[in-house]
Amino acid sequence: MKFFMNQKLQKIKERVENKSKIKRYVQFCIGCFLVAAAFNLFLSSNDLVPGGVSGFSIILDHLFHINKSLVILIASLILLVMSYFLLGREKTRDSILGSLLFPLFVEVTSHIGNYITIDTSQLLLSAIFGGVVYGFGAGMIFKAGFTTGGTDILNQIMSKYLKISMGKSMIFCDGTIVILSGLVFGPTKLMYSIIILYLISYMSDRVILGISDSKAFYIVTDEEKRIKEYIIKYLNHGVTVFNAKGGYKKERQTVLLCVLPTKEYYRLKEGIHEIDPDAFFVVTDAYEVFGGE
Repeated sequence: MKFFMNQKLQKIKERVENKSKIKRYVQFCIGCFLVAAAFNLFLSSNDLVPGGVSGFSIILDHLFHINKSLVILIASLILLVMSYFLLGREKTRDSILGSLLFPLFVEVTSHIGNYITIDTSQLLLSAIFGGVVYGFGAGMIFKAGFTTGGTDILNQIMSKYLKISMGKSMIFCDGTIVILSGLVFGPTKLMYSIIILYLISYMSDRVILGISDSKAFYIVTDEEKRIKEYIIKYLNHGVTVFNAKGGYKKERQTVLLCVLPTKEYYRLKEGIHEIDPDAFFVVTDAYEVFGGE
């Protein structure tokens, strides 16, 4: 029975990976080009370090005049070998394409500044636009199911063997490179690099998740019937009822789940307060909502 279940799961995985394969590869290539273009046009030319292997290449180029795309390629290949032995063939396979194509795009776009003139004295604008474009491209890569390798591999290794979260390993890796850039380029460039890191993270999340236009309410109340009626009759939205048990008092209770457009957030929030001032509720962003009536 377990064998057939594993076979079904394997087939589902294959269908997910093969779905819109051409579209995913095109999206990946566009994302790689945007990241490389932002790197060369806004960041590298101004010694602004975005973290990761690409940021490390800026530091090495400044200190030893080593070609940045070559640094990225060599570092990515070393990390791919480490990934194969420490993370396994499956995870390594997902990083191969990005590890090879990203340094190629960096080299191809290395002279983009000859065709698009940017005033390098406006460091804040360079940091903002560089972070936004870089983050947008990175989001497209991640959304297509790929990575650019590099410190993404190192983050996974640290997370697995040091038993820390991916977020903490990213902060450690990127933070170390950014702090190193501060020692090389000075505290002003360090502050700009921190802005870039934030913008890259924010933009890649927005591309992957989209912009939330709905809110999800989780409501625990003694006035379940009245609140449910208010939502259904006056807000014209559906409600899902969960059975739950309190963690402290162990009392049985129900949780109401309602997803509605952000523009109606205030009406439900105030309606809950009017019906039951003691109600407990949590509101979260709902980025994608499918199904239902």
